[in-house]
Amino acid sequence: MIEYQNIFTRVQIRGPLHDGVPAPAGVWGRQGKPFFSYLLGQIGNAQVGPIYLGSLGVASIACGLIALEIIGLNMMASVNWSPIRFVRDLPWLALEPPPPAYGLRLPPMDQGGWWLLAGFFLTTSLLLWWLRVYRRSKQLGLGTHTAWAFASAIWLFLVLGFIRPLLMGSWGEAPPFGIFPHLDWTVAFSLRYGNLYYDPFHMLSIVFLYGSVLLFAMHGATILAVSRFGGEREVEQTVDRGTASERAA
Repeated sequence: MIEYQNIFTRVQIRGPLHDGVPAPAGVWGRQGKPFFSYLLGQIGNAQVGPIYLGSLGVASIACGLIALEIIGLNMMASVNWSPIRFVRDLPWLALEPPPPAYGLRLPPMDQGGWWLLAGFFLTTSLLLWWLRVYRRSKQLGLGTHTAWAFASAIWLFLVLGFIRPLLMGSWGEAPPFGIFPHLDWTVAFSLRYGNLYYDPFHMLSIVFLYGSVLLFAMHGATILAVSRFGGEREVEQTVDRGTASERAA
């Protein structure tokens, strides 16, 4: 009898499509018709969908798209609306915060106002998505560990872009939106306050960062190893005996 072994197998399961764990009835349901993906089946569950967004998810995506549009259009304007230059120079383009002279006042749009507006929508998007993750965990009977892990990343985002500039009295202390400009800001910050790489608290944060990645990888590998017993359906198996989740434990 052929066993389902995910990444180690040449055979993929094509059983009945699964609509997911039963969820409380509400205004929003899971959307989309589920289907199988051969490529995703090489590394895990081959089924894609249905997807639940809900009102919080839709609002989060809408705010995120507005933020990306503001950042992208400002970057396009900085290269005179040239698509070729935009693609070529994208890693170096940035939406800069207001100059220090404005402090915490609202600056003109072309002097950092767009940065404030993009930051507002991006922050709103992240907070709404956190609420969605927390609420879905409660509705599905899960622990809220994922939500609080996500909150730690949001906390770093808020400290750098909102709390620290607020305490220092200037939006100009915040990092810009961009790839290399953000890295340049990090280097300038390090030179201004001492080498961050020798800071013991920075060292500890890196240890916890890589440590959490290792733990997530170990958990994923464990569930993958028992996927032949349906280990990816952890929610359904939490209270059952003799299941894949119990074997994984």
